[in-house]
Amino acid sequence: MSETLAAVFDDMKKRFRTGVFGRPTTYYFSLGERPEQKWVLKADAESCEVTQGRAERADCVLKTSEELFLKLVQGEWTPGVMDFMRGKIKSNDPTKLQLLKDAFV
Repeated sequence: MSETLAAVFDDMKKRFRTGVFGRPTTYYFSLGERPEQKWVLKADAESCEVTQGRAERADCVLKTSEELFLKLVQGEWTPGVMDFMRGKIKSNDPTKLQLLKDAFV
């Protein structure tokens, strides 16, 4: 499935909307236990960059399964309060997840 992740992140770069981010923002995605499931997205008002690997520092950390992440970015699933409470998805800043969604319509 990780090849699918690479394709999804590549597609996100193509769908990036300028002007959504007011300041540089870094996201770290931990989408499973394997090293190839760790991704970093750095975005600012004009551009975004995606790399595979771990982030030393991130404004928003998102931990979930690869399957749920794919559903999230494909618009098939929107996490709710119960998803966070049950541990299906974890984030240090859920409000930044909405910003992420807005930037990749």
